[in-house]
Amino acid sequence: MKIDDIDAFVAVVRCQSISLAAESLQLTQPAITRRIQSFEEALGIDVLDRSTKPPRPNAMGKLVYEQCRAVLREVESLRDLVSHDEPPSGVFRLGVIQSIGDIALLDALRQIKDSFPELNTQVSTGWGSQLVDKLANGELDAATALFPATKVLPDGVSGKTLGRIELVVVAPKGEMTRRSYKLADCHGRGWVLNPDGCGFRAGLQRALAGQGLSFKINLETFGADLQLGLVASGLGLGLMPLPQLARSRYRDQLDVVNVTDFKPLLDIWLIQQARLASGLQQAVDLFGSAVAQTFDGAEPRRRLRA
Repeated sequence: MKIDDIDAFVAVVRCQSISLAAESLQLTQPAITRRIQSFEEALGIDVLDRSTKPPRPNAMGKLVYEQCRAVLREVESLRDLVSHDEPPSGVFRLGVIQSIGDIALLDALRQIKDSFPELNTQVSTGWGSQLVDKLANGELDAATALFPATKVLPDGVSGKTLGRIELVVVAPKGEMTRRSYKLADCHGRGWVLNPDGCGFRAGLQRALAGQGLSFKINLETFGADLQLGLVASGLGLGLMPLPQLARSRYRDQLDVVNVTDFKPLLDIWLIQQARLASGLQQAVDLFGSAVAQTFDGAEPRRRLRA
């Protein structure tokens, strides 16, 4: 039984696609198929149900998959043991949510490249919950996301907080001039928000529902600066991490609205596979440090309106 065959089987189950597994391992689809066949021959059983498209693990295949993941972790630990003093190399699979990536990703990637030139960093973006799922499935090595301090991570995934971010409600400059508001005062204006799946949006929706208020979406779109531009144009209220607002070209066209009954705070989380080779752990630690430094140095600009 070959480690490469085990790796191919795990990739097929994880990616739920032979073509995607081949892409992730930088192999051809026929090569993946041959490795799966070799693995099944070594075991003396079929581990994939080929009556479905794409093939999925059968009942025994699911048990074999979990054991194979444990085997691959141990193999990685063995490799790490004998290469402890070597600089990290290979692929570093990193996940970043957009609100962190917009602010911290470029500088962090530069630091990783300068410190570990033999390391190939591959970046994926998505909602925080999606990145956690990818970590749990072994598709990422580490990720950053925004979650409450009470976030519970799945088995095999560990995490720590790097800092805290305030989310603020924003309105076109001069349109909401009172010193304070409540959600009930402003929800009828409607919102310019991320599409469904965004944790910020979900938190706002829960807060409104808790007060029996309607959740009116005027526009939903990706892109923090686009959203802020739409808000500045009078198309609704926005909800934005304060550091992103401070860096936006539209910041002088917007006011922060003091909503006294809605003041969400989220922690910046660095989450990772619970067990990583020492080389990759060095890269994760450097990335986390770079993100923390960027947000520590971000201009707060808490009062955009006097």
